[in-house]
Amino acid sequence: MSKIESDLLLAVSDLHQIPSGAFNIRENGQAVDKRSTENIEIVPKLDGQGIDIFVKDGTVGESLHIPVIITKAGVKELVYNDFHIGKDCDVLIVAGCGIHNTGLEESEHNGIHSFTVGKNSKVRYVEKHLGVGNKGGKILNPVTNIEMLDGSELVMETTQLGGVTSSIRETNAKLHKRTKLVIKEKILTNESQIADTYFNVELVGEDSSVEVISRSVAKENSRQKFYSKVIGKAKSFGHVECDAILMDNAIIQSTPEILAECTDATLVHEAAIGKIAGEQLVKLMTMGLSEKDAEDMIIKGFLG
Repeated sequence: MSKIESDLLLAVSDLHQIPSGAFNIRENGQAVDKRSTENIEIVPKLDGQGIDIFVKDGTVGESLHIPVIITKAGVKELVYNDFHIGKDCDVLIVAGCGIHNTGLEESEHNGIHSFTVGKNSKVRYVEKHLGVGNKGGKILNPVTNIEMLDGSELVMETTQLGGVTSSIRETNAKLHKRTKLVIKEKILTNESQIADTYFNVELVGEDSSVEVISRSVAKENSRQKFYSKVIGKAKSFGHVECDAILMDNAIIQSTPEILAECTDATLVHEAAIGKIAGEQLVKLMTMGLSEKDAEDMIIKGFLG
């Protein structure tokens, strides 16, 4: 594996080497290596454009890594990955895509991930996106579809901190009884990059809940759009929080929407967009930091 490939794998999936658990690695539009375990089975789709993942009932403490890397210009692909999580599980799934493009043509990865989370199961899903290279476009358009069965929990952590020319993220979720969905999003854009995110959540089961927390920074001439819609169809709780820092000539649009179709649904949304506070910069600069270093420190702390 070249240094470029290993650096991308490390950046998007925290892998220094081949993991001990189940994994599926995809590069430049092709599956290159995979391994199933006794409790996590990976089955390639017949057309080669994606995989089915089956997690057996009662699987606890295991992980699955499914990184995608693109190291050539002109690669464009669409993959379908379906996750079938059994009941009473507790697993970690690490996905993500890194694109290294130094050519003139655009490289693009589009992934549609569909989750069925079994009864009383817990899943932590981590997805990182990264673009590097100073020439061709680096485009990433992920779609995540989620159905959570009674008593299940899912924590979804998505990170896009630089280099991606354009991205459109769409997340759709349906929550049944006593389920909990937590979505944590971090985005940084600069130059003329574009990042749009759409969250659509239906709370259809009694005592279901969702929390969407978005933190983003837009710099230079970049543009971001955040849209969320939470529908409470039963006794449920929903909270959407979107905080953004705007810099230079960037543009951020935030549209949180809540819709209660049940008198026992409690739904809250918060949105805030602003610049870095001047007193924060001054305080750090009096400690010897340059203005740029002070800004970078504030952004790093904000994105956590």
